[in-house]
Amino acid sequence: MVSRARRSKARKKVSNLPKVTLQTRVAPGAEYKRVLAIALALPGVEESTAYGTPGLKVKGKILARLRTEAEGALALRCDFVDRQILLQADPDAFFVTDHYLNYPMILVRLKKVRQSALRDLIERAWRMVAPAKLVAEHDTQSKRKKADTSRS
Repeated sequence: MVSRARRSKARKKVSNLPKVTLQTRVAPGAEYKRVLAIALALPGVEESTAYGTPGLKVKGKILARLRTEAEGALALRCDFVDRQILLQADPDAFFVTDHYLNYPMILVRLKKVRQSALRDLIERAWRMVAPAKLVAEHDTQSKRKKADTSRS
């Protein structure tokens, strides 16, 4: 049996350890910064963490997260039909692990995916997790912007 003094001393040792911050665990590269720029332009998207890694959420729902387990990969929300199409179309850029087989996400190798495809994928993922009202407002604003630019 451990005495109270020993338990107290053990707690002090643990509390004196440096806290691991997100920056010490993961140093997001330029590819993730592009993801941030695209995603944060959409309404309601906020930087967060998911499972201890940098992530993006909309109203508390995970949109995407950077995976430290797979260097340079982004776990991105994606429906199963789109995921199957992407896996067949570009297996160098897209993959899935056993962990994600039954979950609507796809893993994206950020160094291999085309910028235009990434923008589209992020917006599709956003539409899956954003509240319907937010999506409708975004669509209305987008239509107005297109109408304004076509008049110019």
